[in-house]
Amino acid sequence: MSKTDYETAIALFLRTNSVTRCPTVCAVPTQAIVAETDRAAYRDYVAMKEAARLERLKTLRHPVHYWSPLPM
Repeated sequence: MSKTDYETAIALFLRTNSVTRCPTVCAVPTQAIVAETDRAAYRDYVAMKEAARLERLKTLRHPVHYWSPLPM
């Protein structure tokens, strides 16, 4: 497969699968220059995931008991 055919196939794949960026670009350090807006969006995403994780952890540590005994 020639380089031109390869690049055409990759471009077709990206267009047909609605891929707009490499998913690993924000997951691992790269030597690429990443735009500040993308870095800020990734920081917001990480903060949101961490807040959700902490909320789940808090819920697990303090479960709500619906079967509380009646006072006598």
